[in-house]
Amino acid sequence: MVGYTADIDPETSARAIGRELPVSPKHSIVICRHIKGFRLERAKAFLAEVIEQKTPVPDTRYGSSGHRRGKVGPGRFPQKAARQILKVLEGAEANAEYKGLVLDDMYIAHSAAHRGKAWEGRFPRARGRATPKIRETVNVEIILKESGDQED
Repeated sequence: MVGYTADIDPETSARAIGRELPVSPKHSIVICRHIKGFRLERAKAFLAEVIEQKTPVPDTRYGSSGHRRGKVGPGRFPQKAARQILKVLEGAEANAEYKGLVLDDMYIAHSAAHRGKAWEGRFPRARGRATPKIRETVNVEIILKESGDQED
């Protein structure tokens, strides 16, 4: 993956990218699709609640998870992916602050997760044997934009 997949005005936006993060591509894609369009503070609070297992991430794409009592339909608590995406989001926030943009008016204009490199590891087994284990990575990109230009 080279660069970003979305072009947005650099004067009113800030962006950050996390390359080859060691998390599940499925979890990352579901989280990125869910937080797109959120205000910056709401997205940070949501990811913090996922990490604390208070709010599940709705699984609208893969549908292989069970319902959560009183919270949401099918959903999970992908803590590892939420931690890594929160770091990328905080990086985009720091970039926006450095540019002098108003942080209170920022929203997530673009968030995407793409499969990164995968390499084969080994899982030791009995009698000196080993089983291949595929280690997957993810490239996450987040673009924040000032809400004065929000397209509804």
